[in-house]
Amino acid sequence: MLQPAGFCQSSISTSLGTLVYYTAKAASAKVTNGEATPLPSPGPDLSDHRPTLVFLHGFGGGSSAYEWSHVYPAFVPEYRVVAPDLIGWGRSQHLARSYQIQDYVTTIVEFIEKVCGTATMVVASSLTAALMVRIAVARPELVKAMFLVAPAGLADFGRPYRNFFSQLVSLPVLDRLIYDTMIATQLGIRNFLETKQFARANRVSQEMVDAYLASAQQPGADYSAISFVRGDLCFDLAAYIPQLTVPTAVLWGKQAQFTSAELGQQLVDLNPRAIQIFTLLDDVGLTPQLELPAVTTGLIYDALARLTQC
Repeated sequence: MLQPAGFCQSSISTSLGTLVYYTAKAASAKVTNGEATPLPSPGPDLSDHRPTLVFLHGFGGGSSAYEWSHVYPAFVPEYRVVAPDLIGWGRSQHLARSYQIQDYVTTIVEFIEKVCGTATMVVASSLTAALMVRIAVARPELVKAMFLVAPAGLADFGRPYRNFFSQLVSLPVLDRLIYDTMIATQLGIRNFLETKQFARANRVSQEMVDAYLASAQQPGADYSAISFVRGDLCFDLAAYIPQLTVPTAVLWGKQAQFTSAELGQQLVDLNPRAIQIFTLLDDVGLTPQLELPAVTTGLIYDALARLTQC
């Protein structure tokens, strides 16, 4: 949950609780004697004429806005950057509940309405990127353009989301035991990053492990992670993509596990009119924003310019 230098923490109230987000100090903090004091944000900063760019992290043990922290600082000169910890993750409020799809659809919409104010550009990854497709279909006036990394609903084209691990965490008591001993530990997080999330293990830094671990060990963080692993948040994205009208770019790591590049091509082919850019990136896994942040930054800059040029 480390935040880059020059950024500070703000928050808003949503229907499910407090949602924390990060933005550049000049846009959201009162500076006194060289110290920045985070301020709650009642709405968009109307004095800031830069377009707003939202970065949304994916789901998984220890997920948070940190996932994009090696990328979003590069956009501050041209954009009003905001990067939230979604409800149940990072420093945002953790609820003792089984999270459902509508929880995230609702709170992401509330975040965009309260913090952005007008149609905004969104960068999102994995299942959260898939949720953004649903939001853009239901509320296209909120979204100007999207850059999505490996968007997948994890039950796409009618394929059920069921595996041995998801069945284990469906069992009461055992679910918490698995989370505490296999997920929310330094060894568990490092192993997942090195073997499942990255294409190359040597790209995983201790900073990354520490950031994921800090988020995973927040009180109540097990509820959102278990809901995700159990499959409560999964759906068939293929049912929504044909309805998409918002200009969109998709980036997919060729070595992404769980969601293959072949699946990405199938999903993109459902709506080439809206999905105007599809990039397959070699030698990278599920999160190119962490594995190859400089390359990912360049691809986002180029895609947003192309998608918004009209």
